[in-house]
Amino acid sequence: MTTTQRRRPELASFLRSRRARVTPADVGMPPGLRRRTPGLRREEVAQLSGVGVTWYTWLEQGRPINASAQVLDAVARTLRLDLPEREHLYRLAQVPFAPDPQSLTRSAGPEVQGIIDALDPLPAVVYNSRYDILATNQGYRQLFLTREIAAIGIPNALWTLFTVSEEACPVVYRERELPVMVATLRSSYGRHVGEPVWEEFIRGLSAASPYFAELWASGEVVPPGPRVKTFRHATRGEVRMTSQSLSIDGMPECRIVVYTPTENPAS
Repeated sequence: MTTTQRRRPELASFLRSRRARVTPADVGMPPGLRRRTPGLRREEVAQLSGVGVTWYTWLEQGRPINASAQVLDAVARTLRLDLPEREHLYRLAQVPFAPDPQSLTRSAGPEVQGIIDALDPLPAVVYNSRYDILATNQGYRQLFLTREIAAIGIPNALWTLFTVSEEACPVVYRERELPVMVATLRSSYGRHVGEPVWEEFIRGLSAASPYFAELWASGEVVPPGPRVKTFRHATRGEVRMTSQSLSIDGMPECRIVVYTPTENPAS
Protein backbone atom coordinates (compact mmCIF):
# COMPACT_ATOMS: atom_id res chain seq x y z
CA MET A 1 0.00 0.00 0.00
CA THR A 2 1.42 3.40 -0.99
CA THR A 3 1.67 6.35 1.38
CA THR A 4 -1.22 8.07 -0.39
CA GLN A 5 -3.39 4.96 -0.18
CA ARG A 6 -2.66 4.66 3.53
CA ARG A 7 -3.29 8.33 4.30
CA ARG A 8 -6.68 8.54 2.62
CA PRO A 9 -8.47 6.15 5.03
CA GLU A 10 -6.81 7.96 7.93
CA LEU A 11 -8.01 11.29 6.51
CA ALA A 12 -11.54 9.92 6.21
CA SER A 13 -11.52 8.66 9.79
CA PHE A 14 -10.10 11.93 11.10
CA LEU A 15 -12.73 14.07 9.34
CA ARG A 16 -15.58 11.87 10.58
CA SER A 17 -14.33 12.08 14.17
CA ARG A 18 -13.96 15.87 14.03
CA ARG A 19 -17.39 16.28 12.42
CA ALA A 20 -19.02 14.17 15.13
CA ARG A 21 -17.87 16.47 17.93
CA VAL A 22 -19.28 19.72 16.42
CA THR A 23 -22.98 20.15 17.20
CA PRO A 24 -25.41 22.28 15.19
CA ALA A 25 -25.67 24.60 18.19
CA ASP A 26 -21.89 25.17 18.03
CA VAL A 27 -22.27 26.72 14.58
CA GLY A 28 -25.60 28.47 15.16
CA MET A 29 -27.81 25.95 13.38
CA PRO A 30 -31.09 24.47 14.66
CA PRO A 31 -30.81 20.81 15.74
CA GLY A 32 -33.47 19.64 13.28
CA LEU A 33 -35.52 16.44 13.43
CA ARG A 34 -34.48 12.79 13.12
CA ARG A 35 -30.81 13.54 13.72
CA ARG A 36 -29.07 10.23 14.22
CA THR A 37 -25.77 11.75 15.28
CA PRO A 38 -24.98 14.57 17.70
CA GLY A 39 -22.52 16.06 15.25
CA LEU A 40 -22.93 17.84 11.93
CA ARG A 41 -24.07 16.09 8.78
CA ARG A 42 -21.80 15.99 5.75
CA GLU A 43 -24.02 18.37 3.82
CA GLU A 44 -23.92 20.83 6.72
CA VAL A 45 -20.12 20.79 6.78
CA ALA A 46 -20.10 21.33 3.02
CA GLN A 47 -22.56 24.22 3.25
CA LEU A 48 -20.72 25.95 6.08
CA SER A 49 -17.39 25.48 4.31
CA GLY A 50 -18.63 26.74 0.96
CA VAL A 51 -17.80 23.52 -0.92
CA GLY A 52 -19.89 21.05 -2.86
CA VAL A 53 -21.62 18.26 -0.97
CA THR A 54 -20.31 15.63 -3.40
CA TRP A 55 -16.75 16.93 -3.13
CA TYR A 56 -16.80 16.90 0.68
CA THR A 57 -18.41 13.44 0.72
CA TRP A 58 -15.63 12.11 -1.50
CA LEU A 59 -13.01 13.78 0.71
CA GLU A 60 -14.48 12.16 3.82
CA GLN A 61 -14.70 8.83 2.04
CA GLY A 62 -10.98 8.97 1.38
CA ARG A 63 -11.26 9.13 -2.39
CA PRO A 64 -8.16 10.29 -4.33
CA ILE A 65 -9.30 13.88 -4.99
CA ASN A 66 -7.21 17.04 -4.86
CA ALA A 67 -7.74 19.59 -2.09
CA SER A 68 -6.43 23.15 -2.07
CA ALA A 69 -5.15 24.94 1.02
CA GLN A 70 -8.05 27.40 0.80
CA VAL A 71 -10.65 24.62 0.88
CA LEU A 72 -8.90 22.79 3.70
CA ASP A 73 -8.79 26.02 5.67
CA ALA A 74 -12.55 26.43 5.22
CA VAL A 75 -13.21 22.86 6.37
CA ALA A 76 -10.85 23.34 9.32
CA ARG A 77 -12.73 26.46 10.42
CA THR A 78 -16.07 24.69 10.20
CA LEU A 79 -14.79 21.73 12.20
CA ARG A 80 -13.12 24.06 14.69
CA LEU A 81 -9.70 22.47 14.35
CA ASP A 82 -6.89 23.84 16.48
CA LEU A 83 -3.40 24.36 15.05
CA PRO A 84 -2.07 20.78 15.59
CA GLU A 85 -5.30 19.31 14.15
CA ARG A 86 -5.15 21.67 11.17
CA GLU A 87 -1.56 20.67 10.47
CA HIS A 88 -2.56 17.00 10.77
CA LEU A 89 -5.38 17.56 8.26
CA TYR A 90 -2.95 19.10 5.76
CA ARG A 91 -0.50 16.25 6.08
CA LEU A 92 -3.15 13.59 5.59
CA ALA A 93 -4.43 15.47 2.53
CA GLN A 94 -0.80 15.83 1.30
CA VAL A 95 -1.02 19.60 1.05
CA PRO A 96 1.93 21.78 2.21
CA PHE A 97 1.08 23.34 5.55
CA ALA A 98 1.60 27.08 6.12
CA PRO A 99 0.87 28.32 9.66
CA ASP A 100 -1.18 31.44 10.22
CA PRO A 101 1.12 34.47 9.80
CA GLN A 102 0.00 35.64 13.23
CA SER A 103 0.89 32.30 14.84
CA LEU A 104 4.60 33.11 15.16
CA THR A 105 5.33 32.73 18.86
CA ARG A 106 6.25 36.05 20.48
CA SER A 107 6.80 35.06 24.13
CA ALA A 108 7.85 32.16 26.36
CA GLY A 109 5.88 31.10 29.41
CA PRO A 110 7.14 30.90 33.00
CA GLU A 111 7.85 27.17 32.70
CA VAL A 112 10.30 27.71 29.84
CA GLN A 113 11.81 30.71 31.61
CA GLY A 114 12.35 28.51 34.66
CA ILE A 115 14.20 25.94 32.58
CA ILE A 116 16.68 28.41 31.09
CA ASP A 117 17.15 30.12 34.46
CA ALA A 118 18.09 26.74 35.92
CA LEU A 119 20.81 26.41 33.24
CA ASP A 120 22.59 29.53 34.48
CA PRO A 121 25.55 30.22 34.42
CA LEU A 122 25.41 28.55 30.99
CA PRO A 123 24.03 31.20 28.61
CA ALA A 124 20.60 30.19 27.30
CA VAL A 125 18.02 31.94 25.13
CA VAL A 126 14.69 31.13 23.48
CA TYR A 127 14.43 32.13 19.81
CA ASN A 128 11.58 31.79 17.38
CA SER A 129 12.37 31.06 13.73
CA ARG A 130 13.00 34.76 13.01
CA TYR A 131 15.57 35.06 15.82
CA ASP A 132 13.21 37.14 17.95
CA ILE A 133 14.44 36.86 21.54
CA LEU A 134 11.59 35.42 23.62
CA ALA A 135 13.43 34.73 26.90
CA THR A 136 16.98 34.88 28.25
CA ASN A 137 18.83 33.92 31.42
CA GLN A 138 21.47 35.91 33.27
CA GLY A 139 24.35 34.09 31.56
CA TYR A 140 23.03 35.03 28.11
CA ARG A 141 22.51 38.65 29.11
CA GLN A 142 26.06 38.90 30.44
CA LEU A 143 27.41 37.46 27.19
CA PHE A 144 25.29 39.29 24.63
CA LEU A 145 23.72 42.36 26.18
CA THR A 146 26.41 44.99 25.63
CA ARG A 147 25.56 48.59 26.35
CA GLU A 148 25.31 49.39 22.65
CA ILE A 149 23.03 46.42 21.98
CA ALA A 150 20.80 47.43 24.88
CA ALA A 151 20.56 50.92 23.38
CA ILE A 152 19.28 49.47 20.06
CA GLY A 153 16.25 48.20 21.97
CA ILE A 154 15.10 45.60 19.40
CA PRO A 155 14.69 42.08 20.86
CA ASN A 156 16.00 40.28 17.80
CA ALA A 157 19.45 38.67 17.64
CA LEU A 158 19.95 39.22 13.91
CA TRP A 159 18.90 42.85 14.02
CA THR A 160 21.26 43.68 16.88
CA LEU A 161 24.26 41.76 15.51
CA PHE A 162 23.96 43.39 12.10
CA THR A 163 23.40 46.94 13.32
CA VAL A 164 25.76 47.12 16.32
CA SER A 165 29.29 48.35 15.72
CA GLU A 166 31.96 45.71 15.20
CA GLU A 167 33.74 46.82 18.39
CA ALA A 168 30.59 46.28 20.48
CA CYS A 169 29.56 43.02 18.80
CA PRO A 170 29.93 40.06 21.19
CA VAL A 171 30.59 37.67 18.27
CA VAL A 172 34.28 37.72 17.35
CA TYR A 173 34.29 36.24 13.84
CA ARG A 174 31.30 38.05 12.36
CA GLU A 175 32.32 37.32 8.77
CA ARG A 176 32.08 33.59 9.55
CA GLU A 177 29.10 33.46 11.92
CA LEU A 178 26.65 36.00 10.51
CA PRO A 179 26.37 34.31 7.08
CA VAL A 180 25.37 31.08 8.84
CA MET A 181 22.67 32.88 10.82
CA VAL A 182 21.28 34.47 7.66
CA ALA A 183 21.27 31.11 5.88
CA THR A 184 19.41 29.63 8.88
CA LEU A 185 16.89 32.47 8.69
CA ARG A 186 16.30 31.74 5.01
CA SER A 187 15.62 28.09 5.85
CA SER A 188 12.77 29.27 8.08
CA TYR A 189 11.67 31.97 5.64
CA GLY A 190 10.68 29.30 3.13
CA ARG A 191 7.64 28.54 5.31
CA HIS A 192 6.62 32.21 5.44
CA VAL A 193 7.24 33.64 1.97
CA GLY A 194 4.83 36.48 1.27
CA GLU A 195 3.72 36.93 4.88
CA PRO A 196 3.67 40.68 5.63
CA VAL A 197 5.44 40.49 9.00
CA TRP A 198 8.29 38.46 7.53
CA GLU A 199 8.62 40.55 4.37
CA GLU A 200 8.66 43.74 6.44
CA PHE A 201 11.36 42.29 8.68
CA ILE A 202 13.57 41.35 5.71
CA ARG A 203 13.08 44.74 4.04
CA GLY A 204 13.75 46.64 7.26
CA LEU A 205 16.94 44.78 8.15
CA SER A 206 18.17 44.99 4.54
CA ALA A 207 17.74 48.76 4.68
CA ALA A 208 19.45 48.99 8.09
CA SER A 209 22.39 46.76 7.14
CA PRO A 210 23.88 46.57 3.62
CA TYR A 211 25.88 43.54 4.82
CA PHE A 212 22.67 41.69 5.70
CA ALA A 213 21.19 42.66 2.30
CA GLU A 214 24.29 41.24 0.59
CA LEU A 215 24.11 37.97 2.49
CA TRP A 216 20.36 37.67 1.96
CA ALA A 217 20.80 38.10 -1.78
CA SER A 218 23.25 35.18 -1.84
CA GLY A 219 20.40 32.69 -1.31
CA GLU A 220 22.34 30.38 1.03
CA VAL A 221 20.24 27.98 3.15
CA VAL A 222 21.24 25.88 6.17
CA PRO A 223 19.16 24.33 8.98
CA PRO A 224 19.75 25.16 12.66
CA GLY A 225 22.47 23.09 14.25
CA PRO A 226 25.36 23.06 16.73
CA ARG A 227 28.11 25.60 16.18
CA VAL A 228 31.38 26.51 17.89
CA LYS A 229 31.60 30.30 18.28
CA THR A 230 34.02 32.73 19.85
CA PHE A 231 32.64 35.56 21.99
CA ARG A 232 33.98 38.65 23.73
CA HIS A 233 32.99 38.30 27.38
CA ALA A 234 32.94 41.45 29.50
CA THR A 235 34.99 39.88 32.31
CA ARG A 236 36.57 36.73 30.83
CA GLY A 237 37.83 38.02 27.50
CA GLU A 238 37.48 35.78 24.45
CA VAL A 239 35.66 32.51 25.13
CA ARG A 240 34.84 29.62 22.81
CA MET A 241 31.40 28.10 23.21
CA THR A 242 29.32 25.46 21.48
CA SER A 243 25.69 26.33 20.75
CA GLN A 244 23.09 23.56 20.84
CA SER A 245 19.44 23.99 19.81
CA LEU A 246 16.59 22.19 21.60
CA SER A 247 13.01 22.21 20.31
CA ILE A 248 10.13 23.08 22.64
CA ASP A 249 6.84 21.16 22.64
CA GLY A 250 3.87 23.46 22.23
CA MET A 251 5.96 26.30 20.78
CA PRO A 252 6.12 25.79 17.00
CA GLU A 253 9.27 27.03 15.27
CA CYS A 254 10.92 27.90 18.60
CA ARG A 255 14.08 26.56 20.18
CA ILE A 256 16.16 26.89 23.30
CA VAL A 257 19.78 27.63 22.41
CA VAL A 258 22.31 26.75 25.12
CA TYR A 259 25.99 27.75 25.00
CA THR A 260 28.53 25.46 26.70
CA PRO A 261 32.26 26.19 27.11
CA THR A 262 34.58 24.57 24.57
CA GLU A 263 38.26 23.98 25.19
CA ASN A 264 40.58 25.99 23.02
CA PRO A 265 42.35 23.61 20.59
CA ALA A 266 45.70 25.16 21.52
CA SER A 267 45.24 24.48 25.24
